[in-house]
Amino acid sequence: MELRNLITFIHVAELGSFSKAAKVLDYSQSTISFQIKQLEDELGCLLFERINHTITLTERGRQLVSYAHRIRALTDEFRDNLETEKDYVGHIHIVTPDSVCEDMIQTNYIDFHTKYPFISLKFTNADTSVMFDMLNRNEADIIMTLDSHVYQRDYVIAKEENLAMHFVTNSSSDLAKRKGLSVKDIMDEPFVLTEYGQGYRRVLDKELAKKSLEIVPALEIGRPDIITGVLSKTNMISFLPDFVTKERVTSGELCYLDICDVDISICKQLIYHKNKWMSKCLKAFIEYVKNAEFSK
Repeated sequence: MELRNLITFIHVAELGSFSKAAKVLDYSQSTISFQIKQLEDELGCLLFERINHTITLTERGRQLVSYAHRIRALTDEFRDNLETEKDYVGHIHIVTPDSVCEDMIQTNYIDFHTKYPFISLKFTNADTSVMFDMLNRNEADIIMTLDSHVYQRDYVIAKEENLAMHFVTNSSSDLAKRKGLSVKDIMDEPFVLTEYGQGYRRVLDKELAKKSLEIVPALEIGRPDIITGVLSKTNMISFLPDFVTKERVTSGELCYLDICDVDISICKQLIYHKNKWMSKCLKAFIEYVKNAEFSK
């Protein structure tokens, strides 16, 4: 039962006129008639007797007036409680790639929890296509992608930014000292990459395919922290977003290869479904992420 139909019913009952109710509510008279008919059909009873140009409440209609006022009063009370509620209490399910999950938790979670101690967060890791399937089934409240730019009318992009990516290796590697490398120069080197077909690995493979090239990695794993750990102990190569490698590159442990013929960036997007109910907690989370620097 729609609340607006009950409110329309209250106005018609009090004013004794469809046209007067339409004027007060700023509806057309046909809309008022449709809403009352909808309410009568739903309840299975006649609420007004219509004789010539006058209307009169039926017995069922008089009974409904009392209930309608009580429902409206309870609704107004609930709204007042929402407006005056100081604490944010709720649960949010966020789906992200591994690297984003790790970065968000390590960089900002403690601060977020301090601000909103009664909002619980659940992080799930998934590939981009799975993320959107979860949004469409309402299994995820919001997603954070690391992929090529995504736009569809069914989704709202709350935040987005382009992120640089580089081929990266151990600073002691012979390749680290060379300038003006082409991607062909490193194709036969051992690579450790994220899984095939996922996120920025897919972006890389598409770019290489344009050059009729393909990397067959020696190791595939979805954990960027493990990948950077492997790079620090070997002369293997990977392809990762700068925010994943920045700390080890700054310390001199890893370095970016000077590849002159491949320039790839990816898009980091915070997305929710346009039909998602925006709870107070979800709005707070989105505003926090929009104002935070998650790619330091």
